[in-house]
Amino acid sequence: MVVQIVSLFPEMFRGPFQASMIKKAQSQGLVDIRLIALRDFGIGPHNMTDDYPFGGGIGMLMRPDVVVPAVEWGQAHHHRPAQVILTTPQGRKFDQRLAEQLSRLDHVIIVAGHYEGVDERVINLLKPMEISVGDVILTGGELAAMMIVDAVTRLIPGVLGAEDGPAEESFGKGGGLEGPQYTRPQIYRGLEVPSVLLSGDHARIIQWRHDQALERTRNRRPDLLGN
Repeated sequence: MVVQIVSLFPEMFRGPFQASMIKKAQSQGLVDIRLIALRDFGIGPHNMTDDYPFGGGIGMLMRPDVVVPAVEWGQAHHHRPAQVILTTPQGRKFDQRLAEQLSRLDHVIIVAGHYEGVDERVINLLKPMEISVGDVILTGGELAAMMIVDAVTRLIPGVLGAEDGPAEESFGKGGGLEGPQYTRPQIYRGLEVPSVLLSGDHARIIQWRHDQALERTRNRRPDLLGN
């Protein structure tokens, strides 16, 4: 998968994308992350990327004659069509189902929104998938883009190693939360690991984990149960 990120601050991505799972996925050739500096497409001697909104109002808007050429440049430098994504609080809420959908694509271009948003003609011309990572306003879309890339990358086959891993996690195949898990020591400050996990009875363990996951989902996120 090729992921291109159009951003005013591409330097923000270099630390997070050079560590842990995403670094490994890139080194193995499973994902190719490319940064496109929006200011390279800016207007005039100061490479302006934003301007005041017509009709007045607070804040600035990202100019269409900057954002659209940057995305078109990204599309032209890859042989497969791209799904364009715009990070915006007005978009569809990002969730695991959407991450799974995006992980099956070959080419994604993420535009990290900024200021008060983009000129509406950016949306008219590029027809992006608008995505929000939550009902919260961020300083910029870079953190949202990082979340999207992280969630999508770990779902690409071969990245995590255990192919069934993502299906067993919260929001996985069953759609609910993952139940409690334990490791050594067997007893810690008077709290013991449930005996069923030490029994070696795999059928009982599977049933216990299912029941615990269902109970946790019912208590914490009943909305995921659909009733």
